[in-house]
Amino acid sequence: MAALCESFTLGGLGPSGGVGLGGGLLALEPGPDPDHVLLTDRGRTATLFKVSDQKPLGCWSVKHGQIITCPVVCNFETHEYIAVHDDKVLRIWKNKDINLDKVFKATLSADVYRIHSLPNGGPVVLFKGGGVRTLDVLLEAPQQEIENVITDEVIKWSEALMEGQQPVLIFATEKDGEFFVYVQKLKMNSLHKYKLEQQELSKPLSFTAYIKKQTITLLCLYSSDSVYKVLIPLQQNTEEEEQILSKSLLLNLSVAGSVLKGTSFVVLDKDHIAILGSLAASGEEPKECLTIWNTKFQTLQTSKELPLGTSGQLWCYEEKFFFTHGKVLTVIMYKCETSTLAAAVGKLKDSQTPETSAFVNWNTLGDEELVDSFQPQQSAALKSESRMTLRSKRNPVAKAQPDALSVGQLLLNLKDASTTAFEDELRQLMSKAQMPDVQATIGCVMTALINRCKTNPKYYPQNFLQQIVQTRDLSYSLCPDLMAVALEKKDLYLLQVCLQRFPDIPEEMTYACLKVFLSISDAYLKRIDVNLESVICYVDIEFDNKEVKTEILENGFDAKPKEDIWDTEITQETHLTADGEFCPVGPQKAALLNAVLCSAYSETFLLPHLKNLPAMQAVLFLRYLYYLYVKCSEKINITLPGTCSPTINQVMDWMCLLLDAHFTVMVMLPEAKELLSNLHKFVRAQVRFYSELNKIESSLRELQRLNHQKDCQTYSIEVLELI
Repeated sequence: MAALCESFTLGGLGPSGGVGLGGGLLALEPGPDPDHVLLTDRGRTATLFKVSDQKPLGCWSVKHGQIITCPVVCNFETHEYIAVHDDKVLRIWKNKDINLDKVFKATLSADVYRIHSLPNGGPVVLFKGGGVRTLDVLLEAPQQEIENVITDEVIKWSEALMEGQQPVLIFATEKDGEFFVYVQKLKMNSLHKYKLEQQELSKPLSFTAYIKKQTITLLCLYSSDSVYKVLIPLQQNTEEEEQILSKSLLLNLSVAGSVLKGTSFVVLDKDHIAILGSLAASGEEPKECLTIWNTKFQTLQTSKELPLGTSGQLWCYEEKFFFTHGKVLTVIMYKCETSTLAAAVGKLKDSQTPETSAFVNWNTLGDEELVDSFQPQQSAALKSESRMTLRSKRNPVAKAQPDALSVGQLLLNLKDASTTAFEDELRQLMSKAQMPDVQATIGCVMTALINRCKTNPKYYPQNFLQQIVQTRDLSYSLCPDLMAVALEKKDLYLLQVCLQRFPDIPEEMTYACLKVFLSISDAYLKRIDVNLESVICYVDIEFDNKEVKTEILENGFDAKPKEDIWDTEITQETHLTADGEFCPVGPQKAALLNAVLCSAYSETFLLPHLKNLPAMQAVLFLRYLYYLYVKCSEKINITLPGTCSPTINQVMDWMCLLLDAHFTVMVMLPEAKELLSNLHKFVRAQVRFYSELNKIESSLRELQRLNHQKDCQTYSIEVLELI
């Protein structure tokens, strides 16, 4: 998961640093220390800030009439600062220098687009014509001729990366609406040109890139409110001519009917990106905001509205965002944790502390990957990432324990072991697991068990699986194939426990469980071991007991409809409850359905699946929901007895969802008309009853007010008549 933390103002902006396109800063670059940043405005001034102290350490300006045209960068090897003003004049100075007129000056033969400084590779100069030189080579002969690599193309973005010890420069250009990507290897003096695949009615607005395993990953923010990923291999045949780069969709910037019109973005880690833009909903004014998205699960993690407006620029260093907000430069700290489905949808249990990631995604974990899964997971993919991109250096799962490799190796060695030896070793493995690796170890154990179930259909350790799920804090994302195997094996008790304990079950799996529970006959369920704690207090378990227990109702109206709402053609099996009411399903099925009702879900994602529920099952489910609604309303505290019982709000939410999904079916189906009619009468009676309660409450309040006005020493008896 990801979260935005405290924010503060780093400093004010000059007249050119306002909001909107064309305003803001020329750039923000890292300083000589991790806590320093270099701010270059769209004028004459560059300022060095110490972020933690929120104060400037130095400020330098060029003369009146001169303009800084290339952002100031730091040479990390010499701790000198480099800038270009008026396109061709290069300046180099140190902290002790005050007057830039007296520092080193060199006039170049071509216009400079950008200077990129690498920690281990030295500064690299990119000219507007596409030529590239290292600073050392350029200073040997400042007036040397610079070749023009591009023709009638305009550079839109550039970045310098490191592949091992080799600097790599990548830049994007535009010509007549077409975009091109150039990759320059400085030490090998090789240049490759690519053409970016075109997209109708859409163009890239912002870029960022990083290198991993000899491949450049280029991310593009498009005007179609999407982020695309482009892979560029570094090992290319030099004889090949211009290639067309295909792109794949990484993220759609839409959520709950709103669309984010992004202007700039940065990569935070392998699963999270931050985007600055305007969030627009239909019929509402767009609102500028900073958002963090999970690219793995396609979810919006968090957002912060920026009412004073921004310049559309976003930078990220050392787990801090930098952007202009109104007339100031604002800093917001953030945190990103290892990506899991439970965290992505906001259903992570409180017992899981944010300092340690408890869940690992084992969705693609195969037998060969059991060893690899315990290798150190440092964000190597981002080691050579853009300097405008945060490189998360404190990934909570970045450090593997010394004995972690032996866990994966042990599981591989047990692949062909006998069933008894296999399960005994797994039990010992879980008992010896130490924090914080216990969750990762259990995840490997579950994966090994599920993999053996898949390869050997006759093998299914029911008791072992149930024991792990009941005694450990697991999630669906930690063992995603578990419930699918349980459905296949008809292990209803395990499904019930998973629904009660897992915080992040996908809506598709919730629907699959509901459909199975409704389709299985009560006769079959009588032979199945199911936890009945949620129904034992209000559904009669002894089916041969037909005695009716009379009970005084407490809510002022009769919960039993005057007509018989249970249609024998729809429901063949009804069960007498302790107070004489009939439950449309047996206690086992009721307990299973209660587990579904209490599970977490999103209405947006569940509704499409509910529409596929067969009509007769939908009617049966609605009968049971109506029954629960009546039972909840009988008691003055409107709660069902027992543990893990659904609340009246959960019952009503599911009832509304079911009616939304099957509105036409419920209206047209003759078997459902009487049920809907009685439900309408019951709700109407409740509305009348609560309306009368409101009247009584008003009368009692008036009486209380009158009593306060009288002498407290006077004794009297008063009768309030309610008409």
